[in-house]
Amino acid sequence: MKKESIYLILFFTLFSLSIYANKNVRLTSPNGKIKFSLALTEKSPVYNIEFNKQMLIQDSPLTLTFDNGAFGEKLKMSKPVFSTKEETYELIVGKAKHIHSLSKEVIIPLEETVQPFRKINLVVRAFDDGIAFRYEFPKQKGWDSYIMYDEGTTFNLQSNPNVTTLFLPNYQSSHEGKYTVTDYADMDNKRLMDMPALFSFPNHVYMAITEAAVRDYAGMYLWKENGVLLGKLSPKLGQERIKVEASLPHQSPWRVLMISDQIGSLIASNILTNLNEPCKIEDTSWIKPGKTTFTWWNGNVVPDTTFLGGNNFPTNKYYIDFVARNGLDYHSIYGNAEQAWYDEDGAGFGSPGPKADILKVVPSLNMQEICDYAKSQGVRIHLWTNWKPLYAKIDEAFAQFEKWGIAGMMIDFMDRDDQEMIRIQEEFLAKAAKHHLFVQFHGACKPSGLNRTYPNEFTREGTLNYEHCKWDKDTDADHDIHMPFTRLLAGATDYHLGGFRSLPRDKFKNQERNPYVMSTRCHMLAMYVVLESYLGMICDTPEAYEGQPGFEFLKAVPTTWDQTVVPNASVNEYVTIARKKGEDWFVGTINNSQARSIDVDLKFLDKDKKYKITIYKDAEDTNIDSNKLVKEVKEITNRDKITLPLASDGGSVFHIQPI
Repeated sequence: MKKESIYLILFFTLFSLSIYANKNVRLTSPNGKIKFSLALTEKSPVYNIEFNKQMLIQDSPLTLTFDNGAFGEKLKMSKPVFSTKEETYELIVGKAKHIHSLSKEVIIPLEETVQPFRKINLVVRAFDDGIAFRYEFPKQKGWDSYIMYDEGTTFNLQSNPNVTTLFLPNYQSSHEGKYTVTDYADMDNKRLMDMPALFSFPNHVYMAITEAAVRDYAGMYLWKENGVLLGKLSPKLGQERIKVEASLPHQSPWRVLMISDQIGSLIASNILTNLNEPCKIEDTSWIKPGKTTFTWWNGNVVPDTTFLGGNNFPTNKYYIDFVARNGLDYHSIYGNAEQAWYDEDGAGFGSPGPKADILKVVPSLNMQEICDYAKSQGVRIHLWTNWKPLYAKIDEAFAQFEKWGIAGMMIDFMDRDDQEMIRIQEEFLAKAAKHHLFVQFHGACKPSGLNRTYPNEFTREGTLNYEHCKWDKDTDADHDIHMPFTRLLAGATDYHLGGFRSLPRDKFKNQERNPYVMSTRCHMLAMYVVLESYLGMICDTPEAYEGQPGFEFLKAVPTTWDQTVVPNASVNEYVTIARKKGEDWFVGTINNSQARSIDVDLKFLDKDKKYKITIYKDAEDTNIDSNKLVKEVKEITNRDKITLPLASDGGSVFHIQPI
């Protein structure tokens, strides 16, 4: 009897394996609209994704290439493990505070049927707003580490979607450039594409491709070849072949496909933080998002008085006093002209010399004196640094910063996302947290939802922004409007906000000191609501702000949010984003260069409540004076609609308060 039982168990086990070797694995989102399926072929696993029965990705292969051979051919599939993932968590910094995450998950065990018999799990999650999958490399006999040459994740798009993407020259860049809008069939082949990239399918279906939880791995890009999108990993420095080196167990980041027939659902989505680990910082009481000066942008301008602007106490006192009397939060110190605040023998901010020393403050500055004065005024200080001299003395520097009373730092010129740099960025975050320091990454890659795990990551640059107003004409409203549909989908976007000296496009000129911007005052106000950034820059001079229309809105607007909704959006044309903080709503609308009128439906407000709305909108003659705005206050309810005339390069903001 025992032998017969063993034979029966063996038979049914083999029968079960043979079934899964030939059967599609299917996973459906909780609302039933998104479907993922995977099948094994002789050459590789292939997957499909459809939305409301419309195929978006079809027969798309998944392979991996290692130092000990490719993984994809001659695989068998063990029994998939299905489950429901549901959690509620709170974000310290984010587009919403209380998050409810619900998804369906399947773990698909894949194993080679020939030498070297490696095992890799494909883990897939289906949310109502997208699909995510990653590769997990479990600990196993005979394979304890790997060198990855290529991750052959592909996206075989169907129906020739319209594409909004940023092409990059190579893997080492600041991710700053102009976006391209084209049909997929017409898109250039063999060019590196940054993520997120947006794909607009027929029937108003939208899909954005990006990644989540990028940790101890190389950043991924897209690349079109032979009609198919391929994932391309950033290679290890000094060569092109090796992408990732790791010991088992290990895992890849999540490959994320945000999907909806409402483009606003992608903007409001929390799928990236859902895919990241919970907060690693036990005490978060010291984490204080807010708004900051950044005097580099305006040229470190001071009034024509008894002192010279520069690396000195009077200059910093002037800006600290401005922050204090206007209820702002932070003053940043970077240095003056091309001289950092620390001892530096390089050719400029981006090229630190061999003797650069983050622990040696230039003789004209007394950092302790500045921090003590700022503290006496209720203002906190944060420092700009190039990443190289900071990383060279990371432990000593962070200890010294904490001793001075520094609140955080901008870490700049990283310009890479290979595995080593990804590790370095997380090391900065983890060690900074131990010294109660926030981090603002500049010259860096996109975020991937790590603000959940490390809420001391306040923001990232990683896009062409208003700093370019100092030297070119690239950052206009037609560029700005790409942000909500591409870069913003990845998370916080630092954009050098706050330019209050606007000129119409035909009069715009570049200036290093007191630079101009080329969108209307209302457009500039709205960017504080449209973009997500937990450290909001107030980049212009005190003289540019104080007494000017709209500055009261900048003083009031928060930088973190309890809720986000998107009442209006048309890809690359206009967008309205409403964000709630406490009982107040802040609503921002930005337009491209085409003047238009839109209606903003206020149904997102609570029923049976009355509100006071303060409306800031473009004046009729902004084509002559783009700093002019019209301010209007009235009573409204959630049954109302606001008709907004949007100027070319224009915008609008609302501040809505319950009565």
